[in-house]
Amino acid sequence: MTELLGAIQPSEGGREIRDPATGEVVGRVAEPTLADLGTAVSIARSAQREWAARSDTARSDVLQRAADAVEASAEALAELLSREQGKPLNGPNARFEAGACAAWLRTTAALELGPEVLVEEEGTHAELHYRPLGVVGAIGPWNWPMMISIWQLAPALRMGNTVVLKPSEYTPLSVLALTHVLNTVLPPGVLQVVPGGRAVGEALTEHPDIAKVMFTGSTATGKAIIRSSADTVKRLTLELGGNDAGIVLPDADIHAVAEDLFWGAFINTGQTCAALKRLYVHEDIYDDVCAALVEVASKMPMGVGLDETNVLGPLQNQAQFDIVSGLVQAAKDAGARILLGGNPVASQPGYFYPTTLVADIDNDNPLVAQEQFGPALPIIKFSTLDEAVEMANGLDVGLGASVWSSDADRAREVAARIEAGTVWINKHGAIDPRIPFGGAKQSGYGLEFGVEGLKQLGTPQVITS
Repeated sequence: MTELLGAIQPSEGGREIRDPATGEVVGRVAEPTLADLGTAVSIARSAQREWAARSDTARSDVLQRAADAVEASAEALAELLSREQGKPLNGPNARFEAGACAAWLRTTAALELGPEVLVEEEGTHAELHYRPLGVVGAIGPWNWPMMISIWQLAPALRMGNTVVLKPSEYTPLSVLALTHVLNTVLPPGVLQVVPGGRAVGEALTEHPDIAKVMFTGSTATGKAIIRSSADTVKRLTLELGGNDAGIVLPDADIHAVAEDLFWGAFINTGQTCAALKRLYVHEDIYDDVCAALVEVASKMPMGVGLDETNVLGPLQNQAQFDIVSGLVQAAKDAGARILLGGNPVASQPGYFYPTTLVADIDNDNPLVAQEQFGPALPIIKFSTLDEAVEMANGLDVGLGASVWSSDADRAREVAARIEAGTVWINKHGAIDPRIPFGGAKQSGYGLEFGVEGLKQLGTPQVITS
């Protein structure tokens, strides 16, 4: 980790980045100017033509070697990520994220996307091809900073584009370290990183030489990107806020799914766009589900990420801590029942909010209606399936959702009624680099992952003869 920090920190000055678990300084990050962004875009644009001229096989081979490089540095990357973002090394956290970066690179490199014959008949032969867009601007979040950066840059590079990446100002060091590792393999100029703040992000979305913007983050910021990119008619892929619902049917095997329910909600301490954030449980099994979740949750240790025993960590920043704390307090004020947690220790260093389960809560309570993005799960009782579906569909977001049942056919029927980009059955948030992923309603548009995700990083061109 020390070697990586030495490679990415400015020789002097810069802004301090602190560990959200301890408050200790992790490292320093340079503060680029808008002129630096312009230089990065210019370099990427100059490198793009030669990169696009390589064969698809050659670009795939480079991505495979990039995956090798990430694997070789995986432990150092995971340690830096744990200190900067707060997530523990173990569990579905920092080591998991570093490993996922390599896995996503490999899968993206192996996907096949050739010309598609549309019409083949006497006098007409039509083929659909996908050509590189040019320079892609990628803006990433602080919750899965390395993995989501790979989601953006891997398909962009595979398709012959170059990339200018702006990480979140909360977690720039891990992304700078990741790109440093990648750039030991990638040709010069094809991947540029500019770790600036909001002004840099805004300039990136407006820049006339950026052909497409990929963004993961809040719906409000996504709307701003839509507006700022309009004058240059940029292509967009937006993965925006979600407030994912889960519906537990009365025939669910509670003890078989309890741990999966827990991790569906509390992966990365609840700081995941496609985490389970509203759990609707049939009245016949409501008390049993509540008890099973308390049993599982009470066994999951929370603490400093470098401690090998922990699987839950702090919230990444003060602002997010305040949001979670305020929403849980709103539930308490309304008379909801706190099954576990809800009582942060004021004297404890770091942004730790305890694992919190909230029962007997109204569907219109702010903890249910607003995305909490933290370790607090509201559990809402329902009587009829129509009622559950109506509540699940009642918000203006629809990233993911889940149905929990012992009857797979019945679960699929319910899934088809839910307004979300992805609906999982007896699991939640189980993304796969081979399977397209994207949001419905105000959770964004465009697809990532799989062949459909590759197509989003190209310009379709039909050749007819």
